[in-house]
Amino acid sequence: MSPGRRTTLDGQAVLLLVGCSALWGLGQVAAKVGLTDIPPLLQGGLRSLGAAALLLAWAWARGLPLLQADGTGRGGLLAGALFAAEFACIFIGLQYTSASRMAVFIYLAPFVVALGMPFIARSERLHAPQWAGLALAFGGVLWAFAEDFVTPAAGPRQWLGDTLGIAAALLWGLTTLTLRASRLATASPEKTLLYQLAVSGVALSAASLWQGEPWPARWGGPALWSLGFQTVVISFASYLGWFWLVRHYPATRISVFVLLTPVFGLLAGVALLGEPLGARLVVALAAVCGGIALVNRRTPAPP
Repeated sequence: MSPGRRTTLDGQAVLLLVGCSALWGLGQVAAKVGLTDIPPLLQGGLRSLGAAALLLAWAWARGLPLLQADGTGRGGLLAGALFAAEFACIFIGLQYTSASRMAVFIYLAPFVVALGMPFIARSERLHAPQWAGLALAFGGVLWAFAEDFVTPAAGPRQWLGDTLGIAAALLWGLTTLTLRASRLATASPEKTLLYQLAVSGVALSAASLWQGEPWPARWGGPALWSLGFQTVVISFASYLGWFWLVRHYPATRISVFVLLTPVFGLLAGVALLGEPLGARLVVALAAVCGGIALVNRRTPAPP
């Protein structure tokens, strides 16, 4: 086990994970608002590039060397490419499938991490009760979106959007596994995040140009506030916290917390967009919380 790595989650980790999930859920609402003026690929590229600039300024102010050669380049470029491909799948997939279906498919990512981590660190193998907790938490997400997931048809190419959602989940899980399996496991969270932001910012901006997305005609109002929130709070602050968690805590135990994100997204819609709060959402939140508790339950040490 690497120095400074914990085997269980403490109060600080849980608080940070819940905070990140809540922010990411709110970020879904912010991204939806930003799409009124800023196309999706351009929006993703701009927020990554802006957050990368903030990160470099943060590192310079703290005297953190981020640009020196330390053997993390190969893993960093791979993680950054996976990160960019994940968002490309999400943005393109949303053109063919509904947001509710995409939300369910994306949050298959914790299963990818749970299946892959034992090959990297055997101590992170899940036992039967923890697999049950992971299934319960995902079931809560599926229950939250059940009505919109089953009934509406997004069109004859919905299968393509759904497939891209599954691909995005696979890429997200592979990104987490890359962070743990490569030299990035010992890199600072700031450097790990810089790889993600720089590579994805360039790749998504290039994809926007390739797709011919129009440049926004105006840069004011809610869209600008949305982009600012996504850049400063989501892509810079919350991602920095997430990569710190990936470095110091078991990936299988922290990944299950991301299943709170779509539920928090629905709660943000209730609070900010006036959407109704139904029993379905309450049951879903309880199921996700119960599943998280099962995954993080202490298991007895083998004799």
